[in-house]
Amino acid sequence: MSKTTIEWTQVVWNPTTGCTECSAGCANCYAKIMSKRLQAMGQIKYKDNFEVRIHPSELERPYKWKKPRVVFVNSMSDLFHKEVPLEFIKQVFKVMNENLQHTFQVLTKRAERLFELHEELEWTSNIWMGVSVENQKVMDRIDFLRSTDAQTKFLSLEPLLGALPNMNLSGIDWAIVGGESGPKSRPIEKSWVEDIQLQCKEQKTAFFFKQWGGKNKKKAGRLLNGKTYDEMPVIFNQSA
Repeated sequence: MSKTTIEWTQVVWNPTTGCTECSAGCANCYAKIMSKRLQAMGQIKYKDNFEVRIHPSELERPYKWKKPRVVFVNSMSDLFHKEVPLEFIKQVFKVMNENLQHTFQVLTKRAERLFELHEELEWTSNIWMGVSVENQKVMDRIDFLRSTDAQTKFLSLEPLLGALPNMNLSGIDWAIVGGESGPKSRPIEKSWVEDIQLQCKEQKTAFFFKQWGGKNKKKAGRLLNGKTYDEMPVIFNQSA
């Protein structure tokens, strides 16, 4: 089991690894940096560094978890990347369909391909589907997500690179907001976060503020006007 420090999930599961840049949010991709480190450490899954690869051996892993888990699917990849075959995506979904005790959080930047394929997939209630939206240029990803059959839909507004005014959050259950972290992190404005929080409140979308980010994300913390926002679309057992 791969435990994680990501605030909004419990474990990560990577049946695919590797990706390619597709928008501004990819510029300082942590997964790309981590993949290089794991390759240097001799991790077999990362022998090809950040090339897109599928790992059928990983499909058995969720069946072995004894307690219910909240699982971030593909922290090191994008399940809807064009190089991931539809048949493998279906196999990943079959695993999720057959493990209803776990909650699976799938996140993609390839919202158009998600929409193209969504009718070929089985959307059991334990699959939360999300899209990344870092600036106004990619806000159309929200519309693609909204049009899918996923029962729980969420947004990852991270790294937040600009204001996102007047979002249509109809049918969107959850929004995660976070600033970019690391030595090359780009700045985040407080007003952007406050506006998103207000939009979520007005449209009844759960709001989760992950971090301010920056070069020292721990020091910057995750308080917004003195408050921690840990709202979730549904309640799950954090101690599972």
